[in-house]
Amino acid sequence: MSDSGVEPEAPAESESPEQTGWRRQLQRLVDASAFERLAISVAALVLAVLVGAVIILVSGRIATCQTAAATYFGLGFCYDPIEVYLVLFNGALGNPFALGEPALFAEGWGFYNFGLALTLKETTLLVFTGLSVAVAFRAGLFNIGTQGQLVLGALATGLFALYVSRAVPSGMIGGLIVIPTSILVGAVVGGLYGAIPGALKAYADANEVITTIMLNFIAAQVAFVVVSEYFRNPDSQVVETTPLADFATILPVSSFLPFGFPASGDFSLLALAFAFLLVAAIFYLLERTSFGYDLRTSGIQPEAAEYGGVDAKRTTVASMFLSGALGGIGGAVWVLMVIGKWQAGVPALGFDGITVSILAGNNPLGVFPAALLFGTLKSGSVAVQFQTGVPKQLVGVLRGLIILFVAMPEFFRLLGRNVIDLRPERPATATDGGRIGGEDDE
Repeated sequence: MSDSGVEPEAPAESESPEQTGWRRQLQRLVDASAFERLAISVAALVLAVLVGAVIILVSGRIATCQTAAATYFGLGFCYDPIEVYLVLFNGALGNPFALGEPALFAEGWGFYNFGLALTLKETTLLVFTGLSVAVAFRAGLFNIGTQGQLVLGALATGLFALYVSRAVPSGMIGGLIVIPTSILVGAVVGGLYGAIPGALKAYADANEVITTIMLNFIAAQVAFVVVSEYFRNPDSQVVETTPLADFATILPVSSFLPFGFPASGDFSLLALAFAFLLVAAIFYLLERTSFGYDLRTSGIQPEAAEYGGVDAKRTTVASMFLSGALGGIGGAVWVLMVIGKWQAGVPALGFDGITVSILAGNNPLGVFPAALLFGTLKSGSVAVQFQTGVPKQLVGVLRGLIILFVAMPEFFRLLGRNVIDLRPERPATATDGGRIGGEDDE
């Protein structure tokens, strides 16, 4: 106890120069402008390509081949990294460039091709799951359960569309009834399933990471049992529902207009337009409405939000419902546009959405370009496997490297903003209990 009767504060723990340097770097990353973040992402992409090229060369040196595909440093390699990357990005666009030919562009290439349709299909689906994870992130929640919400949303969509399509007239009128209502059903089911971990978080303080992971397994098994025991297609050996009628699915534009992507691409420009509108709607909701303000405030400063009159528990449940609804919409579009039924072995679009959201910095406007990059890598990987002879495992490594390098700066930025305490160091404490240079120092 000091003479003034005030207990002096304990001195702040001293930090090493290394810790101070890391703190400053994280602070710079947190405060980076949009242009600086874009420059960092481009630099990370270039670095990933260079590291991947080295891995390709090393793998090509170890592999056995009769004729070397490339010669570098006087050595022959089975795989040529330049060819691999050219095929990767060229294949994602449907091979518009004539690689290895005198001409720059391939003869007969058209915009509406299968390769580009595959890229845009993956992009469209990932927009929904990326938005799902981003909304939860903005609320300060980590939704790992988008996959489960997508699975149940897809199942509800498939079953609802199957039975409603039998009660409405076929054709365009029936499609205008079945498709929107089926998507709405998928959104509601996905939202309700997402609200479960939200309620557990709000009222039982259960960790949403653990509960959403557990609910993923429950959703997959419940959907499998429900279909295999009650709604299985009797004409199929696979666990799946009966295929939907064409008018109850999202058909390619080429089905009723003289242009558009081929039906074999399982992609519709209408679904892509819907994804665009949803991105704009979610951005407006988060940035221009009172609900969005409450959601973002709860994610950044929950104590301040509660002090300002925000019901934190209700906001937590509502944000997880919205996140789950977006995942359910992704499942609905997968059923209605891609496969035309529910089938066991739903692709891991929900988990990919986590990567998309991190790449986008949890900004709805950044979700689309992030999904486009991810979709380009996924569809281009197929072209690499077929055109270069590179093993699919190596192609997966290259794709993972690009995603990892581009995502890590945003990951550390989120870490610095949400986990690491970046507040300024406390001012030194004077011997009389006051703070030198603080509010008490007059």
